[in-house]
Amino acid sequence: MLRFPKDKKVYVLGERGVEEELEAEGIAYVGGTSPDDREAIEEGDYETIKPDPSIGAVLCGLDQYISYKKLSKALVYLRQSPEVLFIATNTDSTYPVHGKLFPGAGMTTIAPLQYGAKRQATICGKPSQTMMDAIFARYELNRGRTCMIGDRLDTDIKFGLDGKLGGTLLVLTGVSSLEDCEKEDIYPQYVMNELGDLAVLDK
Repeated sequence: MLRFPKDKKVYVLGERGVEEELEAEGIAYVGGTSPDDREAIEEGDYETIKPDPSIGAVLCGLDQYISYKKLSKALVYLRQSPEVLFIATNTDSTYPVHGKLFPGAGMTTIAPLQYGAKRQATICGKPSQTMMDAIFARYELNRGRTCMIGDRLDTDIKFGLDGKLGGTLLVLTGVSSLEDCEKEDIYPQYVMNELGDLAVLDK
């Protein structure tokens, strides 16, 4: 388990949900929803954006306010020392909203920084088994009686399969389709058109 130093801060590329998680663990952070980081970069910023020894990690999630200024700060922090952790919540390239696909965390924050810093982020979300281990360490769950439900094969379903859960259920209301199973060579145990189908089964 990671023991983050108390005298270090996390630079966040993400939104309020990520900040709430850090607050719950008592970890200090900067960036994120800060109004200053949501502004366009100006000429004077190039001089002020520089290595900061108080930054111990860069944490990337979905950021709908991603900007050149945020990416610049994150890149400088990642390049200042290999000891600065590079962590990502997930690698989703897209996510579905209103029947269309929009850019996900992998596309908005993680990919450009991996390219620029020439470092690979440590993924703490699905399908990483680091997250699975954390779940089973905190909650008394029966792995054989636990089912992973999701709408994406390469994160949700792979997470459940790699974690050797008792079941995996693909819901066809999101990113992945039945045809994608063969393309990605990922096969859930169960498939439903929508979670509402469970109500029908109960009758």
